[in-house]
Amino acid sequence: MQGKRFVAAVAVLLAVSSLASAQPRRKVIINEDCSGPGGSNMQTLLMMIQSPQVEVLGITVVSGDQWRDEEVAHTLRLLEIIGRTDIPVVPGATFPLVRRREESQLWQERYGKVAYAGAWDDRWWHEPFVVTALPEGKPTAKPADEGAVHFLIRMVHKYPHEVTIYEGGPMTNLALAISIDPQFAELAQELVFMGGSLTPHTDNPEFANTPRHEFNFWFDPEAAQIVLRAPWKKMVCTPTDISIKTHLTPAITQQIEASGTALARYVARFAMFTPGADIMWDEIAAAAWIDPSLITGRESRYMEVDLDRGAGYGNTLTWTAKDKPKPAGQLVEIQMDLDLERFYKMFVSLMSATTSSVH
Repeated sequence: MQGKRFVAAVAVLLAVSSLASAQPRRKVIINEDCSGPGGSNMQTLLMMIQSPQVEVLGITVVSGDQWRDEEVAHTLRLLEIIGRTDIPVVPGATFPLVRRREESQLWQERYGKVAYAGAWDDRWWHEPFVVTALPEGKPTAKPADEGAVHFLIRMVHKYPHEVTIYEGGPMTNLALAISIDPQFAELAQELVFMGGSLTPHTDNPEFANTPRHEFNFWFDPEAAQIVLRAPWKKMVCTPTDISIKTHLTPAITQQIEASGTALARYVARFAMFTPGADIMWDEIAAAAWIDPSLITGRESRYMEVDLDRGAGYGNTLTWTAKDKPKPAGQLVEIQMDLDLERFYKMFVSLMSATTSSVH
């Protein structure tokens, strides 16, 4: 009798295991300002690519932390290093919808210098279509011939209500897609984005004087406003409030490096190569999409962007249902706290896995 029960139990476990393995992977397009080498943007790509639960349909690139063309080059080289050149890298917008560097410099003269200006920052400024020497080596792979906006639209029509749009940079590509195809947002499954700032508790100079200032919104405020007002079925926001609670330490990168893979060596070598890389800005949004139980605190608010050309231009605006203005769009789920230890363990696990075993 016990033998029959054992056989039955094994059969149930095998059936459950087979069902789990048969579950389709979750489709995502990663829309990112892919600065590199290493750093938060590249590590976010890697988290999505390395997860066995995720199918990355493509990476659409937008100017932000760096200019688009150099971001495309960094992304292509990363995919070569990890052996995933099957993933399309699709160039998107080079410039914001309205804002330009010259205008932002005049704005800073009047209202105060920002701590970080991405591709426009005086500390590493160069012309937009110049690709400087890449520390990780020049890629031989080529980007897709298709533009990011048309790729985004084509994918949500091909897989209606199945594709998550992950946004880790300025929202220019998404705003253009919405403007060309009014169905784009409603055909997506959801929008997950890193952006916005509420009340971050930090002495970080980027937020100490202007807590509602956040780079992705600031770089292209008009695009962010278009995206936040679009008819997404669901929007999930990872604001600076939660990002600043993370720190990528040498101990974490040493753990990853010990796995000895090409990916791990890349992460260990370049993790701190880009400015502000100790804070894991975008990785939380990716991790929480893969495993929502990592988030331990959430709020729902209406969210928009200050488009007045004064001191608050590009700042995050939020309201509760009781005090929102009539034009406000829809509710956004805002992540406010997380299980840090589980997040770090997940990051180390994905960065340490062999790429061939997870795709």
